Amino acid sequence: MKRPAFHLLWMAVLAATCSLLQGQTPFQFPTANHALFDPGQELRFFAPTTPGRPWQSGGFGCVRDNSQRMHEGLDILHLQTDRRGEPTDPVMATADGTVVYISTRPGLSNYGNYIVVRHVVEGLEIYSLYAHLSAVRPGLFIGEKVRSGEVIATMGRTSSVESIGKWRAHLHFELNVLVNDRFAEWFRANSPGQRNDHGEWNGQNLNGLDPRAILLGEKAQGRNFSLLEFLRSQTALCRVLVRSVNFPYLHRYPQLVLPNPLAQHGPVAGYEIALNYNGVAFALMPRTEPEIKSRAKFQLLSVNESEERANPCRHLVVRRGGRWQLGNEGLRELELLTY
Repeated sequence: MKRPAFHLLWMAVLAATCSLLQGQTPFQFPTANHALFDPGQELRFFAPTTPGRPWQSGGFGCVRDNSQRMHEGLDILHLQTDRRGEPTDPVMATADGTVVYISTRPGLSNYGNYIVVRHVVEGLEIYSLYAHLSAVRPGLFIGEKVRSGEVIATMGRTSSVESIGKWRAHLHFELNVLVNDRFAEWFRANSPGQRNDHGEWNGQNLNGLDPRAILLGEKAQGRNFSLLEFLRSQTALCRVLVRSVNFPYLHRYPQLVLPNPLAQHGPVAGYEIALNYNGVAFALMPRTEPEIKSRAKFQLLSVNESEERANPCRHLVVRRGGRWQLGNEGLRELELLTY
């Protein structure tokens, strides 16, 4: 189901801001492998999970375990190796930014060795992640500013949970929004007895956008490409009403908050939130008490059934007894978002 007023208002906001978004610096490829732009050469760019799997298994989305498991990045295949067959490709910052996290203990994450860099593009905080590294550039430190195209690491095949063969050595590359800077506190409260070795930079706190769509969008539109418009134009899997009014995401991503004339004249009692199939909150509208029909903490307002059929892997919503409900994963995502 759609909510036309919400959709039309979103389009008006897009039109009003479009002229301000010209001329932004696009993201760059994080390695020298640019075969993504060569038609029919996808297997030169993506590293599939096995030799017999299609290239899509190395891409973003519901591409693992028969569409039931999410893969939040691109697995970009190596181009060069040393005498032992180990990858030696330099890994480069995808855009100007600041290093916010470096993990050099590969046994603590399925990312292996990984780096997270914070970027501000069109006022948006976006976090790039570079995983399975064999080595981090000597001297690179948290808080260091890096330039687009600057070498920050060397490609590898490190991981705590999977054995990555030399043939598919790759860079796992993500572009993410940060869900909540209180993640470590939330994790302790909601996952007692479980370890969190990476603080706020745990992968559960980073919701991925499709880097392939972004890179292809930049290729097609050049400097007219807008990351903000791309994010605002995501397809909604569902819309949810939350009875929470002061969570960090609102302050980190104010560009995603829609105006509501009613909320300008009365206290805000909650937010109507549009989530894409990966749980990214891309539109948040304040709602007043008279607009809210339920006392529930989370209320599912609508489900895009065709989107759920196409991209079911996060299991954010489930159908029980002929009715759509928030699934356990959907509830968990909303608890984290609004903590």
